[in-house]
Amino acid sequence: MKSPEKDYTHRTWQAAAALIAVLVAVSFIPPRSIGGIHLRRANILSDLITFDDAAATEQKSSAELYDEEEFQVDLAEVASRIEADTTPREVPTCYEWRLGEEAPDSTLYRLREPDSTRWIATLTPLEDYSDSGLLRAFCDTLLLARRPVRIAFLGDSFVEGDILTADLRERLQTAYGGRPGGGTGFAPMASPLTAFRRTVKTQAKGWTTYNIMQRKSAPEFLRGHFYVSGWVSQPAADASTRWESTDFRRQLDASTDARILFLSPQDSRVEVTLNDTLRHEFTVAGDASVRQIAVSAPRIRSLGFRVLSGMKDFIGYGAIFEGRGVVVDNYSVRSNNGQAMFWTNPSVNAQIHAFAPYDLVILQYGLNIMQAGVTNYRGYAAQIEKMVAYVRQCFPGAAVLILGVSDRSVKTDSGFQPMDAIPYMVESQRSAARNSGAAFWPTSEAMQAQGGMAEFVRNGWAGKDFTHINYAGGRRVAWALFDALNAEVRKAYDEIRRAEIRKAEAAAVMDSLQRSRLQLELLPEPISETAGLPAPASLNLPQP
Repeated sequence: MKSPEKDYTHRTWQAAAALIAVLVAVSFIPPRSIGGIHLRRANILSDLITFDDAAATEQKSSAELYDEEEFQVDLAEVASRIEADTTPREVPTCYEWRLGEEAPDSTLYRLREPDSTRWIATLTPLEDYSDSGLLRAFCDTLLLARRPVRIAFLGDSFVEGDILTADLRERLQTAYGGRPGGGTGFAPMASPLTAFRRTVKTQAKGWTTYNIMQRKSAPEFLRGHFYVSGWVSQPAADASTRWESTDFRRQLDASTDARILFLSPQDSRVEVTLNDTLRHEFTVAGDASVRQIAVSAPRIRSLGFRVLSGMKDFIGYGAIFEGRGVVVDNYSVRSNNGQAMFWTNPSVNAQIHAFAPYDLVILQYGLNIMQAGVTNYRGYAAQIEKMVAYVRQCFPGAAVLILGVSDRSVKTDSGFQPMDAIPYMVESQRSAARNSGAAFWPTSEAMQAQGGMAEFVRNGWAGKDFTHINYAGGRRVAWALFDALNAEVRKAYDEIRRAEIRKAEAAAVMDSLQRSRLQLELLPEPISETAGLPAPASLNLPQP
C-alpha cells in the first residue's frame, strides 16, 4: 500500500523566517573595507532603523589613499635637468613645411570684447590666489594676442576622450578665436582610446604604444621619455598615423597649423602627407632633443606621418592641431591622481613648451583619491602644491588653475546622496591653490548648482556609476567653467577700456593745450586799437 505524501509546506515558512533572521542580523554588521573597496551596510530595515555609519567608520589617514613615494620630486634637480637638456643644439629641432598661408585677419589684432552670453544661470566664479598676475596675463592674452592662446588641460578619466574639453574649446574658440579652423589640439600618435574620441579621427598602424600608468612594462629607454600626454609610441617598419578633422564641434573641420612631435636619437627619414595629396620627406639628423615638424596651410583637413627609416629608439608623441584663436590640449590619463606627472620627463615637457608655450595649465585631479568616509586630505593637498611647482618648472610663464573635485554620488539606505568626502577634498584643493599662489574653481559647486550628480544621471548627462560624466554632462560643466573664465576676462576688458578712456581723455586735454600753445607761438600778436596814432592834443575847455 502506497504511503501518503508528507506535507512540507511548514518548512517553507521556517526557511523564510530563518532567512529574515539572518538578514536582520546582517543589518547590524557595520560597514567594512575589503581589499581597499568600501562596502555599505546591508540594511533591509532602512525604513525602520538608521545607523550612524559615518561615526562608526574609522577615519583613514591620507597615507592610505596613495603612495607618497610616487609624489617625490626634487625641483632643483628638475630645473638643472631642464637647463642641461634644453641648451641650443647644433642640429635643427624644428622643420617647417609652409604652403600658401592666407593673409592674417586684421580683426584678430583689435581688442576683443568678451562674450556677453551667460551659458549657465548660476555663476560659479574663479578664485584667484596668485600674486604673480599670471591669470590676468592670460586674460589679457585672450583679448589682445596676435598668436594662438594655448591651454593645457591635465586630468584623469573624468575628461577622457575630450569630454568637457571639447565644449570648453568650442566656447573659447567661438568667443576669442578666428576662422578658418580652430583645431582639436593635441592628438597622440597612437592609442587604444582613439576610437572613443570624437573630436579627431586617428588611424595608426605599426606602432607599439605604452601608457604612463603601465610604464614599467615599457622598454627602459621609453620609460624615461614620457610627455604629459601619458603616451609614447615606438614604430615598427613603415609605421604610420593619419589624423583627420571632424565636425563633432564647431571650428574643428579644419585647422591652419599642425605640429608633429617626436624623438629621433638615430638618423631617420620621415614623410608627411597633407590632405591626402601633398607629400614632403624630411631627413632628420639623430639627436637626443625633441623634434617638431611645423606644417602651415590655408586648410589642414587631414595629416599623415610615416617613419621611413631610423626606427631604433624612435618615439612618436603625437600632433597638435591649432588655428589663430584658442588651443585646448587634452592630456587625460585614466586612473591618474596626479602622480603620473612626476614620471614624465621634465625636459621633454619644457622642449615642447618652447615650441608652443602654454598660457594656462589646468589641473583636474582628485577623483581617484576621494573615498567615502575620509575627511583628511591634508597630505594630498601638499602633493598638489608639488604638482603646481612642477608645472611651473616645465611650463614657465603659464598661469595655473586647479579644478576642485567633481560631484559624485554614492548609494545609501535612503538613495543616492553626494559623497560625504567631497567638501573635505574641495577644501584641501582650495588650500593647495592658496598656498601655491594658483587659481581655483570648485567643479562640484558648479555641478550642484545644476542639480548635482543625481540630476546629471536623470538627465542622461552622466553614467550610472554616478561618477563619470558623458559628452552631454561635459558640455554643462564646460559652459560653467567658460562662464567663470569669461567673467575674469570681462574684468580685464573693463580695466583695459577704462585705461584707454583715461588715456584718450588725457590726450584730448594735451591736444587742447598743444593747440593753444601753437596759436600763441605761430599767430602774430594782436594790434592795439590806438597803436600808431598821434597823442591827442590838449583840450582848451572854457573855464566856468
